[in-house]
Order: sequence, then C-alpha cells, then structure tokens
Amino acid sequence: MSEILTITLNPALDMNTETDKVDPDVKLRCTEPQVDPGGGGINVARAIKHMGGEATAIVAIGGHNGNRLLELLMEEGIPTMPIPAPGETRASVVVNCKDTGLQYRFMLPGPPWQEEHVKKAIQTTRAHAPKGGLIILSGSQPPGVPLEFEEALSAAITDAGARLVVDTSGPALRKIVEDHKSPPFLLRADDEEAEGLAGRKLDAPADTAAFSKSLIDKGVAQNIIFARGSEGSVLTTPEGSWLATAAKVEVVSKVGAGDSYVGGFTLSLARGNSIQEAARWGAAAASAAVTTEATQLCRGEDVERLLPQCELIEL
Repeated sequence: MSEILTITLNPALDMNTETDKVDPDVKLRCTEPQVDPGGGGINVARAIKHMGGEATAIVAIGGHNGNRLLELLMEEGIPTMPIPAPGETRASVVVNCKDTGLQYRFMLPGPPWQEEHVKKAIQTTRAHAPKGGLIILSGSQPPGVPLEFEEALSAAITDAGARLVVDTSGPALRKIVEDHKSPPFLLRADDEEAEGLAGRKLDAPADTAAFSKSLIDKGVAQNIIFARGSEGSVLTTPEGSWLATAAKVEVVSKVGAGDSYVGGFTLSLARGNSIQEAARWGAAAASAAVTTEATQLCRGEDVERLLPQCELIEL
C-alpha cells in the first residue's frame, strides 16, 4: 500500500452545537458542544483512519487551541507532524437550529502567516514526502500564504515521485487554473467552484465532464473531480469521464462530506485500485459522512455498506 501524507495549513477546533431557535440580538442558549480536530487535511486523515487505513498529518499548530487539537489527534491515533504557525489556531462553530432544521456554519480565517512559516511547511513536506506515495493538500489557506503555494509544493516533492492531490477553493483554486506550470495529479472542487470557474451553469454531469476535459487539455491538472451534490461527483481523466453516483441516504449533516470523499478516494487509490474505482469509494465515503451528526465524518462500516449503491456511469 502506498503511503499517504496530508497537509493542513489552517486547522481548526471544530465545535458543533444546537439551539432551539436562531434569532438576532438575543442570547442563544446552546447545548454542550462536540469538539473535534478539523481542517481539510486533518479530516481526510481522520476519514482514512475510520476506513481502516492510515495517513500521517502535517499540521500547523499555534497556541492553546493548537495544543488541544494535538491532544484530540493523539486520542484518535492519527500520526501527526506539527509545524509552527503564528498566533492561535482558529476555531469554527456549527450551530444546528432545532426549530427550522437549518445549519449555520461560522468559519474564522486563522492567523496571518509570514514567509518563514511558508518555507517551514514546504521544507517539512519535502523532507517527509513518501516515495511514490500520495500527498493531499486540502482545506483553506491562512492569510499571508501566497497563492503560488501549491506550485512551490509541487516543485518541492518532484524528486519523491509522489502524487499530489489538491482539494481547494477560492483564489487558490483560481490561481491553479490560471497558472498551471506544474499540474497536480488530481484537482478536486465542489460544483459551485466549478461553475464559478466556468462562468456558467453546469446543468448536467456531461457539462461538468466537458468543462473538466477543457481544463485537462490546458494542462491544469492530470485528473479532475468536481462534486455535484446529491448526484455524486464527476471524475475526468485523459481517457474519459465518469459519474460516481452518491448513495440515497437521509442527510443529517453535510459537514465533512468533501473531506470524507477525498479520504475514501485516496485510500482506495493507495490500496492499488484504479482511479475509477477510487472515485466510487469516494462517493460511498461522502454518502456515509452525511448520515452522521456534527463533525463525525464517515464510518468505515457505513462506507462498505453503501459502496454497492454507488455506481460508475460513463459519460
């Protein structure tokens, strides 16, 4: 099995709570929060652990929140490589409203980085890049991290022959699309981001596939996955496109579905499966994740149960 390394530059203490009703200008009495270690790469590593695999997590840590986050990762048995981050590790808050069933998600930006912290992150990744393994860069970038970070990371791990999986959004994603000197092995984003890049609605999976192919033809990435919500996700490679359908489940919480997808996809790939089969495992992991409360991510037994419902449809 190939080794897996995840990178989280902007981790968070994820707090999930519940209140009867959300109204402005009043004190909202909430339930005791569930607290979990969070951030894209951390959640990917946690999801992989839940499915019986293992990934080492490089995590930028600072302050009391950072220490608490490390404790939680140790409790879950996630091998962790902390690197210094400026200031206090951020927190994120998810509030579920009993009255409406709506979920409110508040994400803080994290402390601003300096050049020295960026260099340390790249140096640490280069030093521990698994030979022929998989490196997952997932989650938001803290303020101060240059948009060229992914490009610098790609260059730094070239000698290791590792495959870079990038799951990002916003300006960092647009930078990859507009300036692609070193295309990652795989680029993943959600449907809203895909339509923002395309500048138009992508009404059907075939539309997503056609747009993805245009990006691959331009050298943006070797392979691309764009999520399509409850439909599933579209995988596009130089050989073709496929829709990996989501299982039909009752949605409890959407938190962590994307990270669970990346975890399932990456673990399947690390185990030697084809990229198409890996997409199916990703779809099953995402489907399992939305059935769990708060920030619990997917459960391994649910992923295996839902996998037969996730089809691979050639587009």
